[in-house]
Amino acid sequence: MTGVEVDGKDSAGPVEPRLSATVSVRPAPRWRAWLLEGLSEQSARHPGPHATPAEDHQGRRWWRVMCLTGVDYFSTLGYQPGIAALAAGLLSPLATLVLIALTLLGALPVYRRVARESPHGEGSIAMLERLLPWWSGKIFVLVLLGFAATDFMITITLSAADASAHVVENPFAPHWMHGGNVWITLVLVLGLGAVFLKGFKEAIGIAVVLVGAYLTLNVVVLAVSAWEVLSHPVRIGDWTDAMTAEHSSPLAMIGVALLVFPKLALGMSGFETGVAVMPQVKGDATDTPERPEGRIRETRKLLTTAAVIMSGFLLLSSLATTILIPQSAFESGGPANGRALAYLAHQHLGEAFGTVYDISTIAILWFAGASALAGLLNLVPRYLPRYGMAPEWTRAVRPLVLVFMAAAVFITLWFNANVDDQSGAYATGVLVLMLSASFASAVAVHKRGHRAATIGFGTITAVFAYTLVTNVIERPDGIKIAMIFILAILVTSFASRVRRAFELRAAEVSFDETAARIIDEAAADGPLLVVANEPQEHSTREYRAKEYSQREQTHIPDGRPVLFLEVFVRDSSDFTADLAVRGDEKHGARRLRVEGATVPNTIAAVLMQLRDRTGQVPHAYFNWTEGNPFSHLIRFLVFGHGEVAPVTREVLRRAEPDLDRRPRVHVG
Repeated sequence: MTGVEVDGKDSAGPVEPRLSATVSVRPAPRWRAWLLEGLSEQSARHPGPHATPAEDHQGRRWWRVMCLTGVDYFSTLGYQPGIAALAAGLLSPLATLVLIALTLLGALPVYRRVARESPHGEGSIAMLERLLPWWSGKIFVLVLLGFAATDFMITITLSAADASAHVVENPFAPHWMHGGNVWITLVLVLGLGAVFLKGFKEAIGIAVVLVGAYLTLNVVVLAVSAWEVLSHPVRIGDWTDAMTAEHSSPLAMIGVALLVFPKLALGMSGFETGVAVMPQVKGDATDTPERPEGRIRETRKLLTTAAVIMSGFLLLSSLATTILIPQSAFESGGPANGRALAYLAHQHLGEAFGTVYDISTIAILWFAGASALAGLLNLVPRYLPRYGMAPEWTRAVRPLVLVFMAAAVFITLWFNANVDDQSGAYATGVLVLMLSASFASAVAVHKRGHRAATIGFGTITAVFAYTLVTNVIERPDGIKIAMIFILAILVTSFASRVRRAFELRAAEVSFDETAARIIDEAAADGPLLVVANEPQEHSTREYRAKEYSQREQTHIPDGRPVLFLEVFVRDSSDFTADLAVRGDEKHGARRLRVEGATVPNTIAAVLMQLRDRTGQVPHAYFNWTEGNPFSHLIRFLVFGHGEVAPVTREVLRRAEPDLDRRPRVHVG
């Protein structure tokens, strides 16, 4: 078979190229430049509450960063007591005690371990990513991202819906706002998106003010409620009598509390946020990127303090709202639905104080949505573009904001801005992330040989699994919306991976000392002649036979030395990677050897780097591969190899539009 020069150049021999050609590029439209501003890996880490700081960032004290995660965690006090009352009724305090036990004895130890294992803010998803190799790990991460998106998106919509409930129930609200929960929620959501489109700056200072004011107001409300209860002890008697009338014995009450507490799982939200903000925590001067011991210690203080504070507020608020508020007021449309503590603030402290409390609650709920959106803007660019499962524009902030805002509007309309209806989806996302974190922690300590810790984390994993299954059975809407997110992420991710399969995909190409010497010596005789070779030859005879067949079939010029380029596929599920080319002279052949995710893209990247290093366009020589083209395509997409020659040429065509600068591909 005669050689075929795919680029259409003369195949009789290499021709010295012109490397001075210039290409005129039309400037992008102004709107496009604005939309894609900051399209890079660093700027994709949005400067919001979860932003990854610069390397020289010194961090902030742990208690200040606790307020940052607290806008998500503590803001659940705005709706958690009402949801608990609806779920458990008069047994709400008992169910809350079970929830507190799971928080302090389950979630807290788990996330203290996550802080140890993932000190740079990647969280439990990164821990699990390291456990599973190849495509199984990528798919598992995509599924977890679906649940994480459910958690964060519902945080945005549920928080905005609860904020709108505080608006419409305020006695000073204009009459035209009454019953306007949906449009008020949409205004809050779209306002949040507008802020991020403009540019959301670091806001730890704002978080400290909001959390400090909100918790202070809650202390006042709970103190007054406690005084009200203690001043009228008959209320306690009425509550206990009502529980006794409903349930035959204390054991029956405990059993019911154990059964219904999964519905209260919203009270544990915020732990994943707590580890996500780890890069913001100030550690010790002796911390290193590999061993940030001070940051880990301070983050554990953050997690522990937040959990203890929240546990106290959950128990006190549950007691106050259950004893002082009629059960009918918690029903949908009731004055305490979604705003139980605000109901007490208005009832016992007056409309003026109640309005101040409403404003504080609305502010922290809205800021919780900002925190969740910033988390999404950091989470998606961290994984999907690196997997090749999202277009490059997802590294920019503003397009992602528009996508997330469209999803938030859809969710708000779907659930009619109802807090109770969204709680199932929210709890599902929270519980899946906690289940994954506890499982990852169990595996991590098992690998280190800690038997007791393995049993402990395994038990916590089983409890979270039970809680998740119970929640899904009771409220299947949660898993339904999570599956919608998962399906959307899987479909769009694999479609993007196929679409981007022919990109160059090499982050950096480097040559070791031997490879550089071999390249420079060969380039002294003219453009490099590179034979693409499967790394299976192990003798001088095999390499000589390969070179002879290539010279005969593709008309490599006589008298010119060739270089053998061999690619080893390490993990075909990876998309981008740094390529380190190693050189050697063995079996009478000069070889360039490199590990990559795919054979064609790796060869193309090395050829482009050879061109840039030598200043001359290299020539690459291939053999056709026998077999069905479709099966070769599937092998390329899944396993990283297949019909190498045409794919290499296509990658080069897309990477270098200038024909005179494009490496030549010869096939025989």
